[in-house]
Amino acid sequence: MLKVLKFPEIRKKILFTIAIVAIFRLLAHIPVPGVDTSAIKGFLSSNVIFGFFDLFSGGGFSNFSIVTLGLGPYINASIIIQLLTMMIPSLEEMRKEGESGQERINMYTKFLTVPMALIQSYGIYFLLSKQGIINTLAPLDLVVLLLTFMAGSLFLVWLGDLVTEHGVGNGVSLLIFVSIISSLPSSALVAVTGIFSSNWHNTVLFAILSISVIMGVVLIDEGTRNVVLEYGRRGERSQKVTNYLPIKINQAGVIPIIFAVSIVSLPGMVGSPLMASDNAHLRVIGAFLTNYFHSNAVLYNLLYFMLVIAFTFFYTFIQFNPEKVADDIKKRGGFVPGVRPGASTKEYLRKIVTRTTLAGSIFLGFIAILPFFLQVFLGMKTLSIGGTSLLIAVSVVLETVRKAESLMVSRSYEKFLG
Repeated sequence: MLKVLKFPEIRKKILFTIAIVAIFRLLAHIPVPGVDTSAIKGFLSSNVIFGFFDLFSGGGFSNFSIVTLGLGPYINASIIIQLLTMMIPSLEEMRKEGESGQERINMYTKFLTVPMALIQSYGIYFLLSKQGIINTLAPLDLVVLLLTFMAGSLFLVWLGDLVTEHGVGNGVSLLIFVSIISSLPSSALVAVTGIFSSNWHNTVLFAILSISVIMGVVLIDEGTRNVVLEYGRRGERSQKVTNYLPIKINQAGVIPIIFAVSIVSLPGMVGSPLMASDNAHLRVIGAFLTNYFHSNAVLYNLLYFMLVIAFTFFYTFIQFNPEKVADDIKKRGGFVPGVRPGASTKEYLRKIVTRTTLAGSIFLGFIAILPFFLQVFLGMKTLSIGGTSLLIAVSVVLETVRKAESLMVSRSYEKFLG
């Protein structure tokens, strides 16, 4: 990897990326005035979904900084546009237009980011004000706060685009990666303290489990099931050409976990305002939601696990259409050895995707509820960079390394030609 630094152009890209990361970390520590950050940090420690958002903002939420929203609105907008692209034919055709079509889709994503940022900004203000953590603002002050949060989120998107264009790797993904690992030093100290305070059995088990999870994340992220395809050629010397259709074990990435944690955390969020209601029935409902829908509750984690599996299947079959893939293979004169083209190929691919998705979804579900198992069975606090964050971090690292290696190969090739 050190060979990359031998090329001046790549060194400039790396230094530019480091500079953008430094700007991002600086922004995450510039707080909005008039807010008690200690009260916000206490609230985040007991709230799963907002703690999840704080992780993706690199601590910007806990500091109530100008980048409190982080890249959350852009991520949500990207997921929505991606789902719409799969369901709306005009957007699907636009995606197939190549670079120009992708640029238009990116533009629509950024347009959608604006209302998503405003909605999330007001949601944060509404919840924190109802909890008494921040003071109720006058209309003009509220507008300024919402616009500040929105501008901070859009500014991060712009920084990500700069890294993508002039730096190394995907800029938005890299900033999310930096957000996740920014909490690693402090959380590692807490985890190490917890490990040494426990017995040696738990320490060994924790070490084995940590290594196993890291290996599993890498294998699942990189794992594919290659379906053999054969194409016949016509001519004087007809010969068959063998190709492969790669089907990833985890085609959905971390999107199912993001969807699932957003839904499963809603009952707990609604429970707190209901408990403060004057209506006795609402207080009972609020107490039930608060007691049974938190990160250490069995019902919460069981529902979380099931939602991850359901969303994984849903997103995978939207992204991979066996009927469409089978028709494309047939139109190109290809076939799966031992399987008839058309309907039989469609069913064959459907079975493969179902089996691989089942394995991937169970793994994602385990990753999602991993902190619950560590706390219940080992009785120790885990790293704030849990399984979900580790899955994202590994994906970004692998993508960035591949990008750096491709830059090095292209520069070596240009040097050879020159």
